[in-house]
Amino acid sequence: MTSMTTALPRPADPPRSGAWGDRVGELLVVGGATPILFLFSWLLRSSVPLDAAELAVGFTMFHAAHVINDPHFSVTYLLFYKDARARAFGARWSPAQRLRYLVVGFVAPVLLGAWAVAALVTRSAFTMGLLIQLMFLLVGWHYVKQGFGVFTVLAARRGVRFSPRERLAVLAHCFAGWAYAWASPADPGRELEEKGVVYTSIAHPPGLERITQIVFFATTLPLVLMLVRKWRREGRLPLVAPLTGLLCSIWAWSIYSGVDPLVRYMIPALHSVQYLYFVHLLKGNEAREREGPPWFERSARVRLGILAVSALGLGWLLFHGAPAALDGALVPRGTIPTSGTLGPTPYFAAIYAFVNIHHYLMDTVIWRRDNPETRYLQAPALPEERPAS
Repeated sequence: MTSMTTALPRPADPPRSGAWGDRVGELLVVGGATPILFLFSWLLRSSVPLDAAELAVGFTMFHAAHVINDPHFSVTYLLFYKDARARAFGARWSPAQRLRYLVVGFVAPVLLGAWAVAALVTRSAFTMGLLIQLMFLLVGWHYVKQGFGVFTVLAARRGVRFSPRERLAVLAHCFAGWAYAWASPADPGRELEEKGVVYTSIAHPPGLERITQIVFFATTLPLVLMLVRKWRREGRLPLVAPLTGLLCSIWAWSIYSGVDPLVRYMIPALHSVQYLYFVHLLKGNEAREREGPPWFERSARVRLGILAVSALGLGWLLFHGAPAALDGALVPRGTIPTSGTLGPTPYFAAIYAFVNIHHYLMDTVIWRRDNPETRYLQAPALPEERPAS
């Protein structure tokens, strides 16, 4: 998620019930479950040996990825390529947004695909390793930008808007967090393995880690001052859930993601749940609107069910069916990962990196305010969450 809609019309307010439960549920799915999981991890590590706890949590999260992580990637394709012809060449989107759509939707996948194919054809672990490292570089950018989108959208749903200068203070903290997360820890250039590919990482010195750390902590003060001034100027700021989503995305899931040996297995799922919640808001509000005139389309429950099943199926194909079939048919059995080799699952590595990077890029189009469909995110929050007049 990259931004929020500020001036577009909003759909009619859906019926609300269980206000307290809705607020708590939203808080948990956008990041509020993270401190609870830290407590759970501590209790589990106090009860059983660490190896057994890691095995149990790692096994659980590996299988949970089928219904959480994988659909979070695949649903992006379903959102992005819907009505592709109209989006690319119609008049509904602005020229800049149409150009962005064409570049991300058609140019970028061709370039990424050519990169992956070149690595596979030449059996170059170095070339594939560069693609994988690009994925790891951009994943931090993706996490903090999603955190920024969560913050601004949830704040807007509560009636809180931010000026360009205030948004800049938030974005500075986000991008500084991304830089610090990537630079930490310092890396002299190590031999790493990812999905069977053994490659040497690009070195970054300790000085870079220290500089990015200083910059990151320096951006904390303007962020805090901005929020304090806004609170004094505007009164009550109902920002518990928005700030939770922002700070978890930057601090807990990006910079200090390795602080707990068990929670680190859960971070991709926490990020994915946060993402899927906003997909639910977007498509749920749209589906409820299109139940009535002038469309009279199928019920919102059916439409969301079809989307969920489609995302599950496509996720399985992208991360399990297609890679397993290609690696099984084209890679000799018994291949062992060694230094500078692609290992036994090079097609899995290629598809995994391709989908991740393309997912990050597609999000820059789907969640921009230029996309008229983001108005469906702006259905007002609960009355209790809105600021007083």
